[in-house]
Amino acid sequence: MKNFLFKRILVMIPVFFGMTILVFLLSNLTPGSPVDAMITPEMTPADIEALYVRMGLDQPLYVQYIKWLGRLFQGSLGYSYRTGTEVIRVIGERVGPTLLLTGIALALSILIGVVLGVLAACKPYSMWDYLASGLSFIGAGFPTFFLALISIYLLSVRLKWLPTGGMYTNANVRDWLDVIKHLIQPAAVLAITMMGSYIRQTRSAMLEVLGEEYIKMARAKGLREKVVLYSHALRNAMMPIATQIGMSVPFLVGGAVVTEQVFGWPGMGSLMVLSITYRDYPVIMGVTVYITFAVMAVNLLMDIVYALLDPRVRN
Repeated sequence: MKNFLFKRILVMIPVFFGMTILVFLLSNLTPGSPVDAMITPEMTPADIEALYVRMGLDQPLYVQYIKWLGRLFQGSLGYSYRTGTEVIRVIGERVGPTLLLTGIALALSILIGVVLGVLAACKPYSMWDYLASGLSFIGAGFPTFFLALISIYLLSVRLKWLPTGGMYTNANVRDWLDVIKHLIQPAAVLAITMMGSYIRQTRSAMLEVLGEEYIKMARAKGLREKVVLYSHALRNAMMPIATQIGMSVPFLVGGAVVTEQVFGWPGMGSLMVLSITYRDYPVIMGVTVYITFAVMAVNLLMDIVYALLDPRVRN
């Protein structure tokens, strides 16, 4: 197992550097610069040039990247061009809401998706199968922003059951009940968009496993149906389900960006959009590091799950 994990970590190192280089180049090659937002009518060309020099934007891109990488290895992500605050502090204020939103959405989508997938496979053409197919169609057929807008219109505008956005009703008065009320819509929208893939994958994997000879043998021995389904069938069907969970993490990050923007959720996604708008390169790179590490950590966790489910993967 140690050699297996070591090899997986070695593979992740060039992936990390490749991702940071790509994002650094794309963010710096887009039109505009952080200086554009700081220019005032009183500033002379010399003042503007001095701003470029002070922020290090006059240097070649490879020099800027190497300096940023050096600060990263020293444990610093630099300072925000927009606010002057440490990037680590800026991200620290936003990472909690994003983890709360994405964690609950992922847990809901896996729980409901796997349960409905199992029920749909065990009872084809039943109410459960039609319900699973309907949710799967909605999750796969509708974009995240469209579901979010429909949810706001129905639950907030028409029925007035839930708030339209944000994380708190009053920033000065914060309690968990208020957070939960604001969390229901964005978490449900994210969960529905991912749920469809889990339902389809679980149903397909279970149908394949239920036709195997060892399942027929288990039933012939008189084992209870729950034991056959959960101890034998579902356990052997978990490999493709775990693969789907690992593949959905990057999608979850992308969906969270859209969802956070629509619902005004103060997380990493909205921070990334704001930073791109202001060409705040240090914050863009800081968010990239966070997302890259998060995706790689989940993929590593999925590799460990594969190795536990199927020892052949370790070889």
